[in-house]
Amino acid sequence: MFDTVLYPIDHGRAALETAATVLRLVQQHSSRLVLLSVVEAEPGGTMADPADVSRLLEQARDTFERAGVACEVIERQGKPAFVIGDVADEIEADLIVMGTRGLSLESDEPSTAARVIQLAPCPVMVVP
Repeated sequence: MFDTVLYPIDHGRAALETAATVLRLVQQHSSRLVLLSVVEAEPGGTMADPADVSRLLEQARDTFERAGVACEVIERQGKPAFVIGDVADEIEADLIVMGTRGLSLESDEPSTAARVIQLAPCPVMVVP
């Protein structure tokens, strides 16, 4: 059902808590797993240091591979929601799974998850 799952990650607690859901999903469906992290174009953000982003991706890859799930890693630069949508389109993702900080999807300042829902070329599973 879900041949390719895209899992965008950052340093946030929500991304870490979503990993267990992603693991179960890809194991259940024998999915191809693609990890994505975005180096933010604007300096000062939590994901602005390319070295930190590379370390985060390697740690995530190691975690999934220890659980027996092979994964691909993509690192890009830009605005996260737009990059997530673009990568999902490029890899022909069947599903994007991501965490949310619990902010309302209807707020004046939409979260990255809310923006991804609007831009994604495939279904998005948001894990609270």
